[in-house]
Amino acid sequence: MIVTLDSKRRVSIPAALAPATPGDEFDARFDAEDDVVILRRIAKKPDWLEVLKACPVPMDDLPPRSRQLPKKLKSPATTNISAAPV
Repeated sequence: MIVTLDSKRRVSIPAALAPATPGDEFDARFDAEDDVVILRRIAKKPDWLEVLKACPVPMDDLPPRSRQLPKKLKSPATTNISAAPV
């Protein structure tokens, strides 16, 4: 099958040749030595909800979050040192 560039330098590949769905991502590289354009399908990112469901540790076993604000530490440079009058 021969595909050609259109006036906007786009290539349309028939769905029968390479079935794809909207949102699929491809890595396109030009090989100057062979004078070809190589398209490789990039794997989709996993659904975060499916990854969470497959987690071996149940959410009930996780330690509780601390809701307290962090303690402010006083540094020696910020403490007030009052000098005695001479």
